[in-house]
Amino acid sequence: MSFRIGIFGYGNLGRGVEAAVKAAPDLSLEAVFTRRDPAKVKTLSGTKVFSEDDLKSFEGKLDVLVLCGGSATDLPVQTPALASRFNVVDSFDTHARIPKQLAKVDAAARQGGRTAVISAGWDPGLFSVARAYSEAVLPEGKSYTFWGRGVSQGHSDAIRRIKGVKDARQYTVPREEALEAARSGKRPELTARQMHLRECWVVPEEGADLARIEQEIKSMPNYFADYDTTVSFITEEELLAKHSGLPHGGFVLRSGKTGLEGATDALIEYRLKLGSNPEFTGGVLAACARACARLSKEGRTGCLTMLDIAPAYLSPLERTELIAHLL
Repeated sequence: MSFRIGIFGYGNLGRGVEAAVKAAPDLSLEAVFTRRDPAKVKTLSGTKVFSEDDLKSFEGKLDVLVLCGGSATDLPVQTPALASRFNVVDSFDTHARIPKQLAKVDAAARQGGRTAVISAGWDPGLFSVARAYSEAVLPEGKSYTFWGRGVSQGHSDAIRRIKGVKDARQYTVPREEALEAARSGKRPELTARQMHLRECWVVPEEGADLARIEQEIKSMPNYFADYDTTVSFITEEELLAKHSGLPHGGFVLRSGKTGLEGATDALIEYRLKLGSNPEFTGGVLAACARACARLSKEGRTGCLTMLDIAPAYLSPLERTELIAHLL
């Protein structure tokens, strides 16, 4: 069985989903939708591009619509608005706001008899599942999550919004000593500053006040103020040559004890090392689109997360094949 997929939003993530859908044996990309002029958007695969206004004519023609907008302003509006009309999947990643987003999307999906999956990606998403499994089997213990080394697109955008900044990349970097402490079995208490560094590579506009820009970056609340942050000013050519990619990754660790007396050490570690964050996230979204379509056919309605989805729903393999090859 093949599921018909639509993509709404065609930036880095939309292209990542496009590649993942094209590689899947049971998914077919039917259409890409954009808020831009469709005539000016060319897809990598040649899939036809439609206007956002054309979505209404595709109701009933798509098994899942994958939403590839941003978490700050796009998905809080788009996902609830579309969940009553389509089965939808998104990558909403503002952790603190997930419960509120889930409630809004759940109400809309139930009203329309649809299935929705939100916050699909690697964190939230795969890392959330890793934490859940780890804490379930090691109830006595402590969990740690490290991100990087990789480009934080949200933090990079925050720097670019500073007056006098032409372009920027920000890397989140785990501290090696913190990683080793988490792996040691001693279960230390680690602050955000102790766990990560922030590296900022900034292209300033001509004549910009570099000292002011550096101070604004390092004192920015919720982004850099709680971390040791380095700011390096470089040329546009250097940024393109050395920082044009979007790598990322990270670690989830659970350090705990087993046995009646809790005397035996145990460590669970899950790691991702990604050459392209949006391409990998696109793969997760494609797998969740498959799960969403299957759950919808079973009559499941409302809003789910990856914590609610059994692994078999994500795989293109049938249950008997999974058991034979993976179990």
